[in-house]
Amino acid sequence: MQAARIVKLNEPLQIQDLQTPTPRGSQILIKIQSVGVCHSDVHVWEGYYEGIDGQQLKTTDRGVKYPLTPGHEIAGVVDSLGEESEGFNKNDKVLVYPWIGDGVCPACRMGEENLCDKPRSLGVYVDGGYAEYILVPSYRYLVKIGNDMDTDTTAPLSCAGLTAYGAVKNAQLKPDDNVVIVGTGGLGLMAIQLVKAVTGANMIAIDLDDQKLDVAKKNGANITINSKREDPIKAIAELTDKLGADAVIDFVNASKTVETDMHLLRRRARLVLVGLFGGELKLSLVTMPTRAYRLIGSYTGTLTDLIELVSLAERGVIKPVVSNRFKLDQATEALTMLKDGKILGRGIINP
Repeated sequence: MQAARIVKLNEPLQIQDLQTPTPRGSQILIKIQSVGVCHSDVHVWEGYYEGIDGQQLKTTDRGVKYPLTPGHEIAGVVDSLGEESEGFNKNDKVLVYPWIGDGVCPACRMGEENLCDKPRSLGVYVDGGYAEYILVPSYRYLVKIGNDMDTDTTAPLSCAGLTAYGAVKNAQLKPDDNVVIVGTGGLGLMAIQLVKAVTGANMIAIDLDDQKLDVAKKNGANITINSKREDPIKAIAELTDKLGADAVIDFVNASKTVETDMHLLRRRARLVLVGLFGGELKLSLVTMPTRAYRLIGSYTGTLTDLIELVSLAERGVIKPVVSNRFKLDQATEALTMLKDGKILGRGIINP
């Protein structure tokens, strides 16, 4: 099988011929039809995240090893099954849950493998989906999808959709709450669809790009603000009678955006930090208790969340916006375009 692999950081991915795995036990081999291109893939490709004072937090310090086949938003069909696999047959159409844990830590025992102490996430800690096939360690990590569901729009559910779903849940929104969505790329657009579908909250979308904001408006945002031309702090104050937003979900999570977020919050508000751009934040410690803010980190979601999300997608309640499609040998181009902000929704590689 062929795979696009990170051999050297920040250099073009190499197309390599690898032996196609044979599933054993509860393992299942998936023939990949679609794999999403995610900002996390860019960080893994670059080899670092931004920390405090510009410090680089190296991916290798987190346990990432190279060479590596990236890609964790994976949809395809069952190719072959290990002898202990259950509930699936050859050619079943499936979505892969990539946030695999060690199965024994406290988080895993609570069903929160995405927060495992020793994660084994596909495309991050083990080889992922920029390939023709992937060996999934157990049938438990597969979710059946309908034959009429397009794998291109289904694949992003396992990260972009799941991360947005987890963030919306963490925001604890009620009908008529004012929620600010910061960043209207693939994840932000999914969050907008989910907020509209399941919460009844009033959505205000913030971005620097008018084209992205237009898409956000079409997907359900009530109001859009271009923070390059308009002061979002002043705008939110005017829109909320100077009270502030009930919740802010930040899909950028950079120093500048979160500094602004803190000025958008009303008392008792929730700030949900999702994106991985990184940096640092200075907090007024007095205002944290006096205004009773809740600062929440949100990372992907559980397998149960993914099953719920697929159900919503099957009913047409949500649909990821796919804007670009690539072949396997265009993986470097896909990552570069995403890094440069040239992909409006989700980019998909079709191996």
